[in-house]
Amino acid sequence: MASVRVAVRVRPLSQREKDLSAKVIIQVDGHKTSVLNMKENYHCMNEESFGESTKSFTYDFSYDSMNRTSPNFVTQEKIFEDLGTDVLQAAFEGYNACIFAYGQTGSGKSYTMMGDPNDYGLIPRICEGLFHHISGVLQKDKASFHMEVSYFEIYNERVRDLLPSTETQGCELKVREHPKDGPYVEALSRRHVQNYTEVGQLLQEGNRRRTTASTCMNHVSSRSHAIFTIRFVKAMFDAELPSETVSKVHLVDLAGSERANATQATGIRLKEGANINRSLVTLGVVISALADLSVGGGMKKKQNFVPYRDSVLTWLLKDSLGGNSKTIMIANISPADINYSETLNTLRYASRAKNILNKPTVNEDSNVKIIRELRAEIARLKALLSAGNQMVSFEQPSGSSVEEKLHQDEARVQELTEQWANRWKEIHNILGEDTVALRKEGIGVVLDSQMPYLICIDEDRLSTGVVLYHLKEGRTSVGAGGTEPEQDIVLHGEALQKEHCVFENRTGTVTLVPLPGARCAINGVEVTQPYVLTQGVNIQLGKATMFHFNHPQEAAQLREKRKFMEKSSSVVLLNITFCVLRQKASHTDLEQHDNE
Repeated sequence: MASVRVAVRVRPLSQREKDLSAKVIIQVDGHKTSVLNMKENYHCMNEESFGESTKSFTYDFSYDSMNRTSPNFVTQEKIFEDLGTDVLQAAFEGYNACIFAYGQTGSGKSYTMMGDPNDYGLIPRICEGLFHHISGVLQKDKASFHMEVSYFEIYNERVRDLLPSTETQGCELKVREHPKDGPYVEALSRRHVQNYTEVGQLLQEGNRRRTTASTCMNHVSSRSHAIFTIRFVKAMFDAELPSETVSKVHLVDLAGSERANATQATGIRLKEGANINRSLVTLGVVISALADLSVGGGMKKKQNFVPYRDSVLTWLLKDSLGGNSKTIMIANISPADINYSETLNTLRYASRAKNILNKPTVNEDSNVKIIRELRAEIARLKALLSAGNQMVSFEQPSGSSVEEKLHQDEARVQELTEQWANRWKEIHNILGEDTVALRKEGIGVVLDSQMPYLICIDEDRLSTGVVLYHLKEGRTSVGAGGTEPEQDIVLHGEALQKEHCVFENRTGTVTLVPLPGARCAINGVEVTQPYVLTQGVNIQLGKATMFHFNHPQEAAQLREKRKFMEKSSSVVLLNITFCVLRQKASHTDLEQHDNE
């Protein structure tokens, strides 16, 4: 069990607050943050205290970032050292982690999480720190790493991909829930990254797509909640035992709560603010419910319900709040007296969040867990043999000796270890290519390729793998093998020649060139001359070897053309409908005129 860690950060007075002659009402002293009530009505007629003039809260961290000239000023670097390094450690140990910034609009959440080009925030620093740690571990432990990122926003309770593929461009994505892995965004693109430069480019791309607007309280106000997710896989041999962990890190920049009279929002901005407040109110209710459950050690069944699904935001953060995650909340507040109510509400929610208990566990690969358990069993069997015991009292075939069981387990461990090592080696080699990217869509996995390729259609019902052959720029030779030099693609099938055919890829145009005597067919029609392939055709080589041809660039062009045609058809249909209605109206007018 681990409590949600909470930090509070106070930003400097904004220019708007200075223009309104706002006074500073926040004081930071160590871990304590105090807010002063400047209203004159907190005293009664007899000048006795009507309520507390100062309210104090204690957190794991209290950051004073009000005045850069102050010796107590807390920088972005200091916040990363206190909070970001914990996220790095959690990721490398195999735990899920989450940091989310909370507060009213204009309180400095985006600056804390993203920063600016001259002073990076937590998200860029954490990503850079991951790759810095990776380079150190690679030299020391020779571990393998795989890192994928996704970036999406929740705008008006709708999910939008900020790093969209061609299929998700402009689409609203749906939220599903996996029985084991929990809530996820269906069809969300995941980008494989190999260095911090690639991450920085993706962050810039996503931030350009994120919805922002100007309000009276913030000239660059975030109008959506943004969630940047890192999926971090670490694999290595630890004392000759395979070790593979998978960590999921959510870095969340929430939109700020706002009052309509303060932002003077109307129209679209007003609707955006209403949806933002709705999701943040739900987040507050969830935080309060989880805090009550953690403090009370369980309540009545009617009060045990936590309304995660009342908002898309809380649904997607379900695992980070009260689940399998090491979670940090950063409450950002304004020091100005004109924001007293919002500041006090933020501090109260942050104080409640401290009571939430999560249950972080190491996310270990299932096969690696089996190998470790078998190793423990082998050690136990060896101990029995050394003690002179020849039989073991657990369920196994009659007459089976400890020595036989030991050999079986050792063979099984060797087999699983070799499979695991080979799998990682192949994944590392494949994903090291610039033309290939792996992404997750719901519970499925999609291997994207920029190059034209063939997918083998295997008639063997026992075949469970998916075979993909890239058609490189230039010539790709195909045959049954046994030649010098070897064919690029070696196939085993009936009526296949040693040198069967060639695929020529010239500047994106792929041509099938059958060799003399070779049997080749396109969509069931035999061809003997060079044939230019188009997206989606089926190719038969020999008597039964089948392939499906994909050309990603051509497919993208066809999708755009189809969208254009659908829009054009809709416009034509609308025009026809309008003309028919106009003719009916004219006909009705004529009938009325004749009747008169």
